[in-house]
Amino acid sequence: MKLGSMALVGVLLCGGCAGAPHAGKGRASPIAHVVVPEAFVSASTPQHDVDSPASWRDPQGRLQVIATAKKSGMLMVYDGDDGRLLRSVGGEGEAAGRLRRPNGIAVTGALAWVVERDNHRVQLFSLPDFEPLLLFGAEDLRKPYGLWVRALPQGYEVIVSDNYEGEGGKGAVPPLAQLDRRFHRYRVEQKGGRWHAEALGTFGDTTGAGAIRVTESLWGDERNQRLLIAEEDADVGTRLREYGLDGRYRGRDVGQDVYGAQAEGIALMRCADGSGYWIGSDQYKQRTLFHVFDRTSLRHLGSFAGKVAANTDGIWLDEQGDARFPGGVLYAVHDDQALAAFDWRDIRDALSLPECVR
Repeated sequence: MKLGSMALVGVLLCGGCAGAPHAGKGRASPIAHVVVPEAFVSASTPQHDVDSPASWRDPQGRLQVIATAKKSGMLMVYDGDDGRLLRSVGGEGEAAGRLRRPNGIAVTGALAWVVERDNHRVQLFSLPDFEPLLLFGAEDLRKPYGLWVRALPQGYEVIVSDNYEGEGGKGAVPPLAQLDRRFHRYRVEQKGGRWHAEALGTFGDTTGAGAIRVTESLWGDERNQRLLIAEEDADVGTRLREYGLDGRYRGRDVGQDVYGAQAEGIALMRCADGSGYWIGSDQYKQRTLFHVFDRTSLRHLGSFAGKVAANTDGIWLDEQGDARFPGGVLYAVHDDQALAAFDWRDIRDALSLPECVR
């Protein structure tokens, strides 16, 4: 059955797995979805192991995307309109400006925030020159992966996920009682021309219902005082958990009936009237599924897949867009080696979503 001229409804039935909520990364999704063709998929660079993207605008106002490269310790810079690789910066090392297994990334204005798992820290860069401004968190973080950054009246609050292991290592999940430090808060601000970071404490639920056993991605919605956090542990059920910005589990999970491989990247489209859409990537190896939820009610509104994008880790939604993407653009990593882009208008039309006035 056709939906408009650009998307097909795809109900994938895999014997026995339609009733299994956690089908696994290697299987096809049993969830009904539409297919939305990518606006572009960049050239592949498998030698870099690309993980997470974030967009920004250069001094001329051109849309660009920075993506972390775990294997090479670099930041890859792409043209945001066509996916051309423009340059790379950084490189493996511990010194300021160098990185070891960079993973999560966020951009706020002319600042780029990068989580380094193997240097167990966050590094702050200025844009467009990628000058290192600050290193912080190494005293507190053990195995950081993702982050969310919001502006404060003075400076920024940074929340970093820390996927530290239990006794025995090698991915061992700590006991529930030891999961109270899954997330670290920092205040970062400029004083006297220099950047400073202050640790504000940790949080994490320790109940069976609300604990985050395997953590990476998180994103916040200030209007609704909400954090959505990806629970990647398939043994307990991969999904998004709703926390408040105060760090308390709100007793509600999102997408437990639609996530089947592994909950990964999270993004938010905010509309002027307070409505909007959450988007989360479900990391099937054959083809990534993107789930869309209502911003306020968290109700599942539909799911889509691209024609190419698979095995997606991080995603980033540029709400502003540009002349090429006037309604906004969703960037997603493809199979650890390329950058894919989806025109928000194509997603909106395929899922029959109300237009989002920005």
